[in-house]
Amino acid sequence: MVSVNNVPNIQNCRISMAQPLTNDTLNLIPKTDFDGPKLEFDFPSFTIGVAEYAEGPTGCTVFYFPEGAQVSVDVRGGSHGTLLTDERQWLNAIVLAGGSLMGLEAATGVTAELFAGTVYSTDWVDIPVVSGGIIFDYRPRENSIYPDKALGRAALRAARSGVFPLGRRGAGASASVGKGLGLEMREMGGQGGAFRQIGPTKIAVFTVVNSVGAIVDRSGKVIRGNLDPATGERLHYTEGLARTLKAAHESPPEGNTTLTVLVTNQRLDPERGSVWALRQIARMVHTSMARCIQPFHTLTDGDVLWAATTNEVDNPDLSEVVLGVIASEVAWDAVLSCVQE
Repeated sequence: MVSVNNVPNIQNCRISMAQPLTNDTLNLIPKTDFDGPKLEFDFPSFTIGVAEYAEGPTGCTVFYFPEGAQVSVDVRGGSHGTLLTDERQWLNAIVLAGGSLMGLEAATGVTAELFAGTVYSTDWVDIPVVSGGIIFDYRPRENSIYPDKALGRAALRAARSGVFPLGRRGAGASASVGKGLGLEMREMGGQGGAFRQIGPTKIAVFTVVNSVGAIVDRSGKVIRGNLDPATGERLHYTEGLARTLKAAHESPPEGNTTLTVLVTNQRLDPERGSVWALRQIARMVHTSMARCIQPFHTLTDGDVLWAATTNEVDNPDLSEVVLGVIASEVAWDAVLSCVQE
């Protein structure tokens, strides 16, 4: 027979343990107004909402299409965490978030807020379709806070057109880059955006860079990541491999991802349809990003690109191939803008 005095008091044990810093133990207040660098652009057919929990810091970035958008999703990373990306052809919103898989809750918050906006209509055509993707942003911070349903709802309520905060904001609040040669050589990443207009065609690219790879500019210089703490020099990945056997024999750290959203207003390929053309443009642009993030699409990255069109204008002077080439350059600009020197 076991004495009652020998049975642990589970309740007291729990109380005596240090409370983790997470959503269930803190009263978190969403932040939706930001100072600092931002991209301003003219593309009124969709809105962007950004919200953060400063205690993380971590956050989410929401792209909302009031009239919906045709989409194609290109998944290239070996470790992606996504919601509603398979065979998607139409979306109401895209949500990018920190917090690893728990951060997908932010997408359910956006869905719930849109559902409320329909006065809770359960008609088939009124059900919101919201896709999402996450980054693993816990290594630079020592807490378990994640973007939750309340933060997703706050981001959507704050959404407006033509403004996108740059740097360590939203989903990129605790992003880091250049970890392939060891965590001690990483630097902070962030979210970036760029915009270009050719005639009536608008092209915007937004990205959250939390990559194994370092960021490389158009001259071939590493501008963020792979920072040698001993010399202050930023190294190319292959250069670093030649210097250290440790990096050559060890796998890159897990928990990395670059999430990208490409939006155009141009109707594409009238014969085969916009979705077919979007699929090829998504592959083209996503592949091109290996020029500015090196290495890219690794086993421990979760890289995803959403390509969307609002189908508003025709532009016979701009073919899908040329649009893809231009969008690839806009994507490089977007990556560079997330870590403005």
